[in-house]
Amino acid sequence: MTFTRRHFLKNTTSFGLAGSLGFSMKLGAAPTATILETKTISQLPNLYHGWPTLTRRSNGQLLIVCSGGREQHVCPFGRVEMQRSDDDGKTWTFPRTLLDGPIDDRDAGVMETAKGTLLVTTFTSLAYASHFPNDGRRARWLAAHQRIPEKERNTELGEWMIRSTDGGITWSERYSTIVNSPHGPTQLSDGRLLYAGKKLWHEGEEIGVCESRDDGKSWQWLAGILTRPGDNHKDYHELHAIEGAEGRLIVHIRNHNKADHRETLQSESKDGGKTWSMPRAIGVWGLPSFLTRLRDGRLLMSYGHRRKPFGNQARVSDDHGKSWSEPVIISGDGASDDLGYPSTVELADGTLLTVWYEQLASSKFAVLRQAHWKLA
Repeated sequence: MTFTRRHFLKNTTSFGLAGSLGFSMKLGAAPTATILETKTISQLPNLYHGWPTLTRRSNGQLLIVCSGGREQHVCPFGRVEMQRSDDDGKTWTFPRTLLDGPIDDRDAGVMETAKGTLLVTTFTSLAYASHFPNDGRRARWLAAHQRIPEKERNTELGEWMIRSTDGGITWSERYSTIVNSPHGPTQLSDGRLLYAGKKLWHEGEEIGVCESRDDGKSWQWLAGILTRPGDNHKDYHELHAIEGAEGRLIVHIRNHNKADHRETLQSESKDGGKTWSMPRAIGVWGLPSFLTRLRDGRLLMSYGHRRKPFGNQARVSDDHGKSWSEPVIISGDGASDDLGYPSTVELADGTLLTVWYEQLASSKFAVLRQAHWKLA
């Protein structure tokens, strides 16, 4: 059996508050969306690509990072790769390896800070170690696993960041960020960086937010996020944060608790991240969510839809996250649930570009796909 993200997460209700806090579970009408083009953009078809993040720099350049070099969803060969586009995604460069440690380098996030610094995030995992294949790959997997002695492998586990101050030409050594989430941190209007995530390799596996006041050079724990009554906080995963146009901070959480299972939960902060509201269901089945603030002030959430129609969807909020629209389908032709982690940016002309990973029916290896689309 292939070891999937679902197994990895397994191993490692607003309860009346919504009305009092001014939120609504009512879903607005779906906005009108037009898909302009969908295509595959990865350039190594015989390798598995996973969990990408797309960002748009202030100069218009697009960057994608992902976990590449893989044989399957969980394996020892993951490495952090980056591709660039200088023409709004029409063409992409061949991938460049940014980080390739002795164990599995997984989900990769990327952002540009207000100062022009590029930050790339990842985490490392040994989940593959108990799921070696019983075929011709086994010897190769064991050889990769034994690149470093057993006593050193656990020291490789962590939540990591690298940074570049020259547009991605050179990169720092990796350093710890305390938490991890697939798509990395976000820039706040007061100059701070906020990183909503999970302490993956710490006792308790707390979720919450870290902040950086030095352009991502160092990170400090800021606050935990509450756990709903009846939930286990260890079943909260893969957060992403955004600052709304009115200053409220919003975090989306992947939920694997029995209540609202596999739905997206939302928590808010009105004091810059020092305190957070009780997570609440927002009526969205799908995960994980990536949040984008559009130039007109609306919020967009993009998320994988891992049941039929397999693909990726998006919803819009025109009230700063208090309520969300019905979904629009970005892609709905997936062959299985091994897909998703979409991230979306707004291009200069107001159209949108979304990138995700997907295992196509025609290949045993997942590829990177993108959709160019627009909202009415």
